[in-house]
Order: sequence, then C-alpha cells, then structure tokens
Amino acid sequence: MKTIILNAQRIVKDNLLEPCFITIENGLITEIKSKKEYYPSNAELIDVKGALVTSGLVDLHVHLREPGFTHKETIKSGSQAAARGGFTTICAMPNTNPTPDTFERLHDFYEIVKKEALVHVLSYAPITQGLKSNNQVNQDQLLKAGAVAFTNDGLGVQDANTMFLAMKQAASLKAIIAAHAEDESLKGNGVIHEGEMSFKMGLPGIPSISESSQIARDLLLAEASGAHYHVCHVSTNESVRIIREAKKAGIYVTCEVTPHHLLLCDENLINDANYKMNPPLRGKADQKALLEGLLDGTIDCIASDHAPHSIEEKAQGLLRAPFGIIGLEYGFGLLYTHFVKTGIFSLEDLVKWMSSKAAECFELDVSSLSVGSIADLAFFDLENEVTIPDHFVSKSSNSPFIGRKIFGDTVMTMVDGKIVWRG
Repeated sequence: MKTIILNAQRIVKDNLLEPCFITIENGLITEIKSKKEYYPSNAELIDVKGALVTSGLVDLHVHLREPGFTHKETIKSGSQAAARGGFTTICAMPNTNPTPDTFERLHDFYEIVKKEALVHVLSYAPITQGLKSNNQVNQDQLLKAGAVAFTNDGLGVQDANTMFLAMKQAASLKAIIAAHAEDESLKGNGVIHEGEMSFKMGLPGIPSISESSQIARDLLLAEASGAHYHVCHVSTNESVRIIREAKKAGIYVTCEVTPHHLLLCDENLINDANYKMNPPLRGKADQKALLEGLLDGTIDCIASDHAPHSIEEKAQGLLRAPFGIIGLEYGFGLLYTHFVKTGIFSLEDLVKWMSSKAAECFELDVSSLSVGSIADLAFFDLENEVTIPDHFVSKSSNSPFIGRKIFGDTVMTMVDGKIVWRG
C-alpha cells in the first residue's frame, strides 16, 4: 500500500520553504511533488499540516547504557527517545558493562538492536580492552562485527604510545579513532569548569587545557599515522583554534559540538547536577568560539552526547553526581529556537549539521529527502510553541532544559517508511 504525506514543507534554495507531498512505497520515497493531486482510494494519507520535513537526523554520540546500566537507559528506550527527537540513525558509545571489545560482545549488542531498536543503531567499539587498559583491541575483527568507529569515550587515552598504536592500526584499516580528549593529570578531581564560577561555588574545576592539550597531542599522532581522528564534544576556545589549524595543515580531523555547549556556559550554572556534564559548561569566550567554529566549518556537526542517569544518581549534587545530561528529544527544537529564529544561522545549516554533515564525518550511508531514497524522515512543527516537560520518552530525565519554551518540536518520525514516533 502507498503512504502519502500531505502538506509538508521542505527546504529549497535560499532557505525558502516549499509545499511538499511525498509518496512512499515499500519503505522507499517514490514521488515528491509540490502540488496536491488525486490520490488512489487505497492509499494511506497522513496530513502533517505544514510541518517541516527533513531526512532523518543523525547523532554520532549517544549513550544507550545497555548492557550493564539498564536502570538508566536501554537500547529500546534510547532508540524511542531518538525517534522522539527526529533521529533515525544513532551511534552508541561503548562504555557499557561489558564493553563491546570482542567480536562476540559486539555481535551480542547487535542482536539486541535487531529485536528492540526503533531506529538504525550503530555501535562504537573501544580503542583498548575494557576501556581503561593499554591493551589494543582487534580492530579488524570488530569492524567485521559492525563497529562504526573506535573510542574510549568517557576516558581520554592517557598513554600517547597506546593512542599512536591504535591510530596506526586504524589507518591501515581505514577506520576512525574518536576521542573524548582529557588529560586526567590536569583534570584532577574537577567537577565543573575551572573559572570564576568554580571559585564562587567552592567546587574543584576542570581546566580547559585538560582537553586542548590532549587534542594537540592526538592531532600530531594523527598526522604521523595518517589516521582519521574525530574529536568528540569539543568545548574550549583553544580546542577550536588548534583543530582549525590542523585542518589547514591537512590533518584528517573531524569534530562535533553538543547543543548544550552552544546554548549554555558556566554563567548559567546553578547548584543542580542536571548542569553537570563532561566536558563541563565552559566560559562565555569558549561558547562564542564554538559558535564561530561551527559557522566557519572548523566544527563539522552537532551531536547530543545523550547521557542518561537516574534521579537518585543526579540527586547527589554537583560534587558527587555522575557527569552527563540527556539530549536526544528536544535538541533540534532548542537549536532552532535559539539560533535559527534569531537569525544566527540558517535552518538549512541546522538540518545539515544534524543530518548529512554528521553522516559525512563517518561516511555513513544514510537516507536523503529524494526519490529512490529510503524513507527515513523527520517532521518538525516550526509554528507552535511547546514547553519541555519534566518527563521524557527516555528512562531518565536529567536535563537542564526542563521548562524551556521552544519551537520546532518533532511531530513525526519515520524509519524505512514506517512511523516510529507520532506526537
């Protein structure tokens, strides 16, 4: 049976919106027309009432917590949250228990994905066995099991030779090394950004140099090895500067920024662990540099770093609570409201940074809004304002954005032509 999407709007040249009627058959887009026509009586008609339609969003940085921490999130609930936010492809981080550091463990992860996931889920594998060791994983075997890239996210690789060996192995296999860059000897026991707010609040700080110094090390290792190096959740002015210079020098580096680092800085901190994440909310100058880096192409894409934790864990306060906030469900709307509606960047750019540009970083084969493509689609209401609630599709609710009013909420998400979320 045909499914026909009525009264959508798509982005055309110069950020103009054009009426759009989309026909879907057998999971594929078979027609896109700008005018309403006669439709067969046996077609399923879905009127989206002027919603923006885009290709499904892509998130390179998501924590699904399964196996090992299913009280926080599961593959099923995390993929539901992704669909709620308009994402149709997500990449899951490997800091689970056990870590997917062997062919068998990664295979087991994908078996759960086949049964439970509502969207396309790809998995990273660790750089080293168990994340904390210096023992290399077998990248070749893990790529065969479906690893999208390699990372020890949550932990910077502290030993330079370990990282260099991993990069050389990755370069020989045309694989990607993605890094949570953080020198633990400089981070110490910090919990928020080291600056005026950490002194005011009497809390140990995490200096910017703990991130940027390790990125500088890794960029030189990437240059020497020829590896593709991807920097997760860039947060500092210095990091943006050295990545910009590395790109000019021809080093193969890509990077991402999170919505929360674009939207917030340490001046927004309150004594609430829902504002605690790693990297932390940095200073105002860092926030400005991130926006400039996104606009000039130094930063390639936007990723949520969706990191769910239980209410009990986050109730321990800034000093003791774990790092991380959720971000899948309302990221598009927050960015649309604060940056597109205010004219800071275009709707077309926002969609690209959250879909095609993200996919390009990892050369992912994802859908597009075109005839013949798989019907992985997202629909957003640009006209009506909603308030972010204190309950989520995710199993967790650790967000600093509860109560924010936004435009651009997700009204429907389709994967392979099937509706997986409808608001």
